Amino acid sequence: MKKKISSQKNDVESYRKKIVTFLKTCNKKTMPINELETKCRTKKQGRENFIKAFDELRKDGIITVRKGMKVGLCSRLNIYVGTVTRLSRTFGFAKTDNDIEYFIPGKCMLGAMPNDRVLISDIPSRSGEPEGEIVDIIDFGSSAMTGIIEFVDGSPYLVPDSATKNHIIIIKDQSVKFNNGDKVLAEIVFRGRRHAEHKVKITSVFGSSEYASSCAKSILMIHNAPDEFPEEVLKEARKISEGGVQPYSFNNRENLCDMKIFTIDGAESKDLDDAVSVEKTDNGYLLGVHIADVSHYVKGNSELDKEAMRRGTSIYYADRVVPMLPKELSNGICSLNPNENRLTLSAFVNLDNEGNIISYRFCKSVIRSRVKGVYSEINTLLDGSETPETAEKYADVRNEIFLMNELADVLIAKKKRRNAPEIETTESKLIISGDGICCGVVPRERGKSEQIIEEFMLTANEAAAKLAKEKKVPFVYRIHEAPPEAKVEALHELLPKFNLECPHFTEFKPVHAAKILESAKGTDKFEAVNLMVLRSMSKAKYSVEPVGHFGLVLDDYAHFTSPIRRYPDLAIHRIITDILAGYNNEWLNKRYSGFAVNAAERSSTAEIRAVTIERECEDCYKAEYMKSHIGETFTARISSVTEFGFYVKLPNTIEGLVHIRTLPEGEYDYSEPVSLTEKFSGVSYNLGQNVQVICSAVNVSDGVIDFVLDDDDDE
Repeated sequence: MKKKISSQKNDVESYRKKIVTFLKTCNKKTMPINELETKCRTKKQGRENFIKAFDELRKDGIITVRKGMKVGLCSRLNIYVGTVTRLSRTFGFAKTDNDIEYFIPGKCMLGAMPNDRVLISDIPSRSGEPEGEIVDIIDFGSSAMTGIIEFVDGSPYLVPDSATKNHIIIIKDQSVKFNNGDKVLAEIVFRGRRHAEHKVKITSVFGSSEYASSCAKSILMIHNAPDEFPEEVLKEARKISEGGVQPYSFNNRENLCDMKIFTIDGAESKDLDDAVSVEKTDNGYLLGVHIADVSHYVKGNSELDKEAMRRGTSIYYADRVVPMLPKELSNGICSLNPNENRLTLSAFVNLDNEGNIISYRFCKSVIRSRVKGVYSEINTLLDGSETPETAEKYADVRNEIFLMNELADVLIAKKKRRNAPEIETTESKLIISGDGICCGVVPRERGKSEQIIEEFMLTANEAAAKLAKEKKVPFVYRIHEAPPEAKVEALHELLPKFNLECPHFTEFKPVHAAKILESAKGTDKFEAVNLMVLRSMSKAKYSVEPVGHFGLVLDDYAHFTSPIRRYPDLAIHRIITDILAGYNNEWLNKRYSGFAVNAAERSSTAEIRAVTIERECEDCYKAEYMKSHIGETFTARISSVTEFGFYVKLPNTIEGLVHIRTLPEGEYDYSEPVSLTEKFSGVSYNLGQNVQVICSAVNVSDGVIDFVLDDDDDE
């Protein structure tokens, strides 16, 4: 049987080579399919393998079938393999495998949907940018899509979210029950040659599209973010939780229960994975960062581990979390709850009075957190506005808190000395009512205690990376590469438009970014310049190569401090544990080389997915909040400018679009990305400019907020 399968495989491969050879040597660019078959000399019993080879080549994007059943090599016909990236009502975009993005007019889409693998042919461009038509769909992407139910003349249609906004026919008798305006998950059951010809069935209903919570469920679903844990994973988690922290687990661990160690987190946090301690030494400080020893419970290749790697990270949105680990671990046995013995992996870092790392060591440990510290409460201690109740709560660790503040100041000063760019970002805090509605949006406050923990975590992360580099073992590093050359050049060209001088350099370094930000500080240009520098930066990611972190100006950096909610942290805990156990480099390389590569790649992908989900969900909740503010006037600042208008940001962090069609009539010149200017009047809308706007429309389902300029605005 194996011999027969092998023979068939060889036969198919032989036909693949013949097909390509004949098409390559053909005088014309195409050949009738029957002529090709004749040339390949298919016998009756070999025709099946010829067809299989032909289909494989077509699916691989090597050959294509043209009109009149003529076959040609894609390379000879200037046809490229690509993927549909996004659609709108009248056009779409597809990106080739060599990363060229094509604009595709709607009539040239061939009914293709996002993530379909397609063949693209050039057509004359109207804009100068690559423009093409889809000549074949070689592999369908996911058949699942989310959208809204809309009844037209009594018949239900699906209006998709991320594809064309054309109404798609619903096969009602195959669908679950739904209502007008529902947010739903649909499955394509029939594909036409145009989007309007597709047919779907409705498989899940999330609720009314007017509610952000319904839209968030659909966002999680379409991004394949699992809400429920498989039963075998829950079974493992329950078994671990029910076993509790046993005294025998303390063996070969340093008992730190007598040390003044405690956690500092947000008031609502339940997954407490880091605790801190600090002592003054003769020549500086001894910083202790004690992290939940999740790797003790989540063993490699266990069901828990497989699921944690698949999820990659916890996802936080509104007042909810999609955890990487079941709550029995994340909120239970792994969480460093106060006055409970907990297993930890501790990093002790000796720092001099300038904040430089003198030495470091890691150890398996057991701690007993003294108190559940809360950022807002500790901030009041530090500024002297604490209540008597707060003073009493922290009485046992008060001295340590002020020593931590002292050390944080040293570390912040050190970061400034190494010229780390101080890019400012503002996060949003959504206020959710008891019935799940967004009733408020405010900037998330970041006080001194948040800075303390950030600096301590950065220090522990740096020490973990130094350990791996010193030991020369496979590892998962957190890296941030220098900005791409094209973005640096764009920044160089833009700064003069703000009357700012760009530092001279042959190689762009963090100090140059820091100088640019410093030059704009305290001026009305800072917000715009800050945004430009931020957008010039590369995206941080995970890698097995320790190339360093550009933004932090560190040669060594990893993510060590959050193994409850990030898989790369859990991965390196596992490696550090085996380093501490004394395994040699040969064994560590054999065990972890492939694992580290896999963990880095999958964690980077999972992070991008989580960030996308969190942003899309947040947009829906912000739109839900603004529903009750339509018609109201706001003072806003222009946060970005495009050729079709400009985005404005309100003081509460909400952003929306002022479309060019709503601006005073005229001809507008777009100066990328800083201004939109009306040719004749000279009226200009500039990045960072304050404007008065009115909220004109909201779409909760799409997370879109529209503004128009207030006619009474004199600015």
